[in-house]
Amino acid sequence: METTRFETFIDAIIAIIMTVLVLKVAQPSEPTLSAIWELKTFYLAYLISFLTLFNIWYNNHNLFKKVDNLDNTSVWVYGVMTFVISLVPYFTIWVALHPESIPSETMFGLLFVVTNILYILSIKAIYRSNPYNKELQETNSKVYYEISPLFIILIGFILTYTVYRPGIYISCLISIILWIFIGWRSVNG
Repeated sequence: METTRFETFIDAIIAIIMTVLVLKVAQPSEPTLSAIWELKTFYLAYLISFLTLFNIWYNNHNLFKKVDNLDNTSVWVYGVMTFVISLVPYFTIWVALHPESIPSETMFGLLFVVTNILYILSIKAIYRSNPYNKELQETNSKVYYEISPLFIILIGFILTYTVYRPGIYISCLISIILWIFIGWRSVNG
């Protein structure tokens, strides 16, 4: 499959999801700093979700510079990942409205975990569909770092279910920062 057309399709979907995400963020009840502060959980949930979507876009942008072609497996894995990330606005608002709720925390964390796993699988599928691409195969050796954010999320699950209710929420923030750093490092050396 032609990569530029596919990349444009994925870019458009991510842009639409980001737009829906920002439209779901509540407005302050009045034009004061205290009213803005009341919405801090909305803003933090939005930040985590936005950074996750942006990171997927940014890493795809850098990956598709190196890709020669896509096979059906890559397209299907991206299709499933697209379905999963389309749920980001829904679960972001749920956790923003109920940051102390274990079900909302759990679903937000699971969404993040599944997104991360699907992203890793999509990268692996692209590497397999381009076995003779030297530049891409050199990058492939660095991908094992991509699973480290998952361990942080697992720690967040343990915290949420034992001592600290917003553990998943906070671990998602730490994980996305780590995931961005890993992506930036793989691109820049």
